[in-house]
Amino acid sequence: MRASLRTAGVAVRAMLVFTAVLGVGYMLLITAIGQVALPFQANGSLVRSPDGTVVGSELLGQSFQDADGEALPQYFQSRPSAADYDSAASTGSNLGPENADLIDSIAANRSAFEALNGSGTVPADGVTASGSGLDPDISVTNAQRQVARIADARGIPVSDVEALVTEHTLRRDLGFLGDPRVNVFELNRALDAL
Repeated sequence: MRASLRTAGVAVRAMLVFTAVLGVGYMLLITAIGQVALPFQANGSLVRSPDGTVVGSELLGQSFQDADGEALPQYFQSRPSAADYDSAASTGSNLGPENADLIDSIAANRSAFEALNGSGTVPADGVTASGSGLDPDISVTNAQRQVARIADARGIPVSDVEALVTEHTLRRDLGFLGDPRVNVFELNRALDAL
């Protein structure tokens, strides 16, 4: 009996020590390192207006639609979101490639993309959501397909919008990972700054 109580006491003390060290201490250490080494990223990569108001994040896709859910033609559009751009509900659709709901969603997104940007090749990221539903980037092809519409809606030369796309194209990570991409939020901010 005494040995069992001693063993239980050791187990409880070990659990409390490891909870304090790994559950609290480790998290405090990682948070402190993040705040010192990469404070912008550790705090959500928040983007602020000149008056200090948070206007978005470089890490989260956002909707560029009016109150009725219609795409604003003067802005680049993000890829579709299975989470309706709600960061608290980050999720993919979890639908398989032969699921009727997914097929219908892709067809509807294709029609919406073509209605907005004209007929032609529709990039995959123009009709499908990312795994998180909050991907802030679109492919360069997707951005290029939207250039003519934006130039027309803003009354500016196509070459100016193309130059912005080129200027805001992000290269492959480490030179070989992923594909070149464009951050929609940053690109739209640059458009507004013109």
